[in-house]
Amino acid sequence: MLVEERGVPLSIVVTGANRHDVTQLEIVLDSIVIKRPEPKADQLQHLCADKGYDGKPAYQSIVDRDYIPHVRRRGEEIEAKQNVPGYRARRWILEVCNSWFNRFRKILVRYEKTLSSYIALLHLAAAIICWRKIGVIYG
Repeated sequence: MLVEERGVPLSIVVTGANRHDVTQLEIVLDSIVIKRPEPKADQLQHLCADKGYDGKPAYQSIVDRDYIPHVRRRGEEIEAKQNVPGYRARRWILEVCNSWFNRFRKILVRYEKTLSSYIALLHLAAAIICWRKIGVIYG
């Protein structure tokens, strides 16, 4: 799943539980449902990723799609906890979005037999999440 800075889902890809996230990075980046604005010199788009995407192929996939990668290195957060007084671990935006999806009991445990039914429910949940975020912004 790919989300924007407020946690609104932009891309959803369903795979088996035995597939690692980094192997699906290109598919997720290519399946964004909205058209990206043309990158300008003063408004470059950033992509934040966790330690699982810390590798040359993932980094290259991000750069090839005109993003500026921000990938946490392994041990960086532990080092910050030791050296910076009062440092607290930052909860990633994607984890917040996953929490919102988990509030929909119908998709929390997958009982749907067909992939198309499950994807339809995920898109419905994503639309509801987007509607709730727009209500906060414009309401």
